[in-house]
Parts: sequence; C-alpha cells; structure tokens
Amino acid sequence: MNIFKSKRKVLLGSAALLLVLALVLSGCASNKGSNNNGQQAQQQTDTPAASTEAKQGGELTYALATSPDTLDPHRSGLAVAVRVIRTIYDSLVVQLPDNSIKPWLATSWEISEDGLSYTFKLRQDVKFQDGTPFNAEAVKYNFDRILDPATKAANAAALLAPYQSSEVIDEYTVKLNLATPSRAFLGNLSQALLGIVSPTAAKKDGDQFGLNPVGTGPFKFVKWEQNAQIQVAKNPDYKWAPELVTNAGAPYLDGITFKIVPEEATRIGSVQSGQVLAAETVPPQNIVALKGDSKVQLLEANTVGLPYTLFFNQEHEPWNDAKARQAVQLAVDVDSIVKTLYLGTYDRAWSPLTPGTFGYDASLENGVKPDLEKAGALLDELGWVKGSDGIREKGGKKLTLHYVDGTPNREKRNDIAVIIQQQLKALGIAVEVEITKDVRTVVYTNGDYDLYGNSQVNSDPNALYPFYHTTDPKAQKSLTSLSNPEIDKLLEQGRVETDDTKRADIYKQIQHYIIDQAVILPIYVFPYTVAADKSVQGLVFDSLGYPLFNGVSLNS
Repeated sequence: MNIFKSKRKVLLGSAALLLVLALVLSGCASNKGSNNNGQQAQQQTDTPAASTEAKQGGELTYALATSPDTLDPHRSGLAVAVRVIRTIYDSLVVQLPDNSIKPWLATSWEISEDGLSYTFKLRQDVKFQDGTPFNAEAVKYNFDRILDPATKAANAAALLAPYQSSEVIDEYTVKLNLATPSRAFLGNLSQALLGIVSPTAAKKDGDQFGLNPVGTGPFKFVKWEQNAQIQVAKNPDYKWAPELVTNAGAPYLDGITFKIVPEEATRIGSVQSGQVLAAETVPPQNIVALKGDSKVQLLEANTVGLPYTLFFNQEHEPWNDAKARQAVQLAVDVDSIVKTLYLGTYDRAWSPLTPGTFGYDASLENGVKPDLEKAGALLDELGWVKGSDGIREKGGKKLTLHYVDGTPNREKRNDIAVIIQQQLKALGIAVEVEITKDVRTVVYTNGDYDLYGNSQVNSDPNALYPFYHTTDPKAQKSLTSLSNPEIDKLLEQGRVETDDTKRADIYKQIQHYIIDQAVILPIYVFPYTVAADKSVQGLVFDSLGYPLFNGVSLNS
C-alpha cells in the first residue's frame, strides 16, 4: 500500500495474544534465533503460572551488564539504558513483531497525501508520574526538545528525522510536520528513545533530568546509586499499556531493582545463588550449562538493526583508500573470532544489517573469506613494504591502525580487539589498541580512531542513513565519514520508497557497496539473553528484543 497516496486512519485495535506477539520476534531471523524464541514460548506456555492468575507484589532484582549513561531517553546512546528507560516512559505508538504499528499514547492517526504530516489523536486519561497532564502540548514539547541543540540529543535525533515542527490542533490532537516523507518515521516513534518525558520535570531539572526521570510508564523512578543500582517502583495509576502486553493495567510487581554487575561470572553466579532473580547477557560458556540447570530458565530474543560492526574512519590515511581497507578485510578471520569467543551462541554478521531487518541481503553470506596473500598484495600495490621488524613501512612511516574500544569488556569486545591485533600483525600492520572509559570524547568528539566498533537496535534499514550518508557539515560526523553521492542518493530513496520490492533492492545495493568497498567489518549478531530464576514469570520482549516487565510476577 502506498501510504502517501491517501489519508488513512488507524484505530485502536483489539488486544493480541501475549505469547504470539511478544515472543515471535521481527522478520526472518536466523534459524538459531527462531528456534530459541520458539523454545521460550513453549516453556512459558507449559508453566502453571501461564494459566493461573499472576501473583501481585514482590520486587524483581535484574542484573545489568553495564551502567546506563542517562535515563533521559532523548540523550541516551546506550542499549542498556533502554532496559530501564522502557519501564519509565511510554511512546505514541507501538510496533508489533509483525512490524505493524498500533496505538499506545495515541489512539489513532492520519497521514497526509504527500506524507509530510502526521496528525495524532491522543489518549485523554493519561498523566505523567508527577501529575502533569499528557496532551498535545506535551508531545510538541518533547519533539521540539529533541531538535533543540541544548538538549544534546543522541540517537533520538537520528530516529526523529526528518521531523521539523509540531502544531497543537486542540488539547488532544497534534500534527507533526516532516521535511521529507519517511517510511521509517512512524515505526521510529515506537522506540523507547522517543519516549515521552514530563515537560514539567524536564524544564525543572534541565541537564539533570536524566538523574530524575519522569514519564507516563508502568514504573516510577525511585533512585540511582551510580555504578551500583537503579530502583523503580510500581505506578499504581497505570492503565494504558500497549497491545504488545496483556496486562494493560498497573504492574504486578511492587518494583524492580536494576543492579549493575559488569563481571560476567558474578552476574550469572548471582542468579544461580539466588542473590538476584534475573541477569542479562549470559556469557556463551554459561548458556549450555544453564539450559541443564533445573533452578534457572534461559530466555533469548533476537535483536534487529545493525550488528556489532567495526567502522573504518575514512578521514584517516591510509584507511580512506579502499585497497587498504580491503586488505584488512581479507586478513581478519571473523569466523575464527566468533567461534572462539562465542562458542556457537552468536551468529557471524555478513552485512551492515542483521537478518530479520527489512531488506537484509542473504547473498552476502559467505562472500568474504580470509586471504592473507591477497591482502598483502593489496598493501604492496599501495607501497607499504614490510620492514625488518615485520611491520610495513612507507616513506619512513610505520603502518599502524588505532583501534578504540570501551570498557567494561561488553560482549567480549575487548577480546575481539586483541585477536584482530594478532591477526593483522601477520599482515604487517601494527594495531594500537586503546581501551577507554570515555568513548564519547575519544571517538565522537575528537575522532581519534582508525577502527571503532558499535551496533544499533533498530527496526528499519533507514538506520543505515546516519552511518553512511554524507554528514551535514554542522552535524557530528558519522563513524565512517563516508561521502559517496551514489550511496547518498540510494539512502535518500530508501527513506521514501513506498514499493517494498523496490525498497528492498535499494538497500541491497547499499549493503553490497559497503561490503565490496570494505567500509566496515561486520562481526556478530547479538542475541539478547536473560538467565532468570524459575519463579520469574511473564518476562517478555518487544520487537527489538528489549525486556518488558508489565506482566512479570514472582511465583515461588
């Protein structure tokens, strides 16, 4: 359907079945991921708690692998923050696992014929946790806040594009105006980083709002002990949950304590010993063992969007030359890295998109194979010749690659750096690994890297745009600093193309260019895993693989 040809209205739908919607995650996922989700659904269907009334009360302790950067959704750049953010804030719409968009804080919407405006009718029974009314003025404030440079919005700004302005039509009707049509816009509005914050609290606390968050969500913020834990408590007034969960009212739990436990062994051991009831990001070596543990259940969800990817900084020589990047691409044995570190529990990535994301091109799989001899020949062509110490030189300069990664060692990413350092030494490249706590300054402010890894959870291939489109001179540079008019044109077309077949082809062309030109090194597809005590029932995941706690109960 061409969504830009005529106005269409979406009305509040009927509630959907919990297990079907929450556990069958987006799109054509890998076989491994699909099987995991099926097992999880079967496991929850078979438990007695699934057929009895959920138990009220109790506190869930949930161990996070790293600390959130902020609880201000508009300023956060970390997926781990979303685990907490989603408990505090709601969104205008919700995206179901079949990629359909349904109402949430908005009850219905109309899209203009030219695709440049979206008019939303809003719920009239919602209040923020500080008592501020939710209305059209609040929606306008939120989206204008994201555009305001003073907010220093992170991923939210990219998700909101190409939003320009809002018009308050009446108290519960708001019109959002776009600069250009966008196929991704409506789906992006469902994401937690575009969650609706309390205008009263955001104005009052300014830069400190992320430490005192207020939304309309099922849980209210209580306190944050830095690098230790974050507590949220039940919002007793909550009664507007989306179709993604069956409990539309207040949560069953009294509260959740998110404990920050970076050490893998401690995090998982805490579940096994009963110190916490659930813990995220189960290490590969523990997954098999936990599946045989009678006291612990393993829950898994696919993530979609951009896989964990190493980005070349094309502002730095010689990585602005495709042959130099291709040499690295041929010298890095990604299969070996993924098998060694993740023991068959993670899938290798082959594309700038993950399987399950619209437009993913499976023809790229198995297309790049290690070839040290060919890699060396490419560097020879560029004049980089091995010196007496085995490191290549040109014009008296050593061939070095500055590889930056963050701490703590999330998902064994620091270990990837060490292995690549060893593999590229055989090619004659000296890899300087920098592990820093301040990635924001080193990478995003100073651009002081040749290779840096990142991933992004997203439901639409338009997520490629901020990473591979030529950056506006006034904006923060992309991680690749890629500037190619043909790719720019394709990315722009992909945003607005209404024919799904044509749109998929556009993104296939983009993916092929990125891999053929070695703009990046895709490494792995991240499966979100949670180890939980058997007493934890009703924990489900949204379309992007984030946990939802509305229906969680503790049935001992």
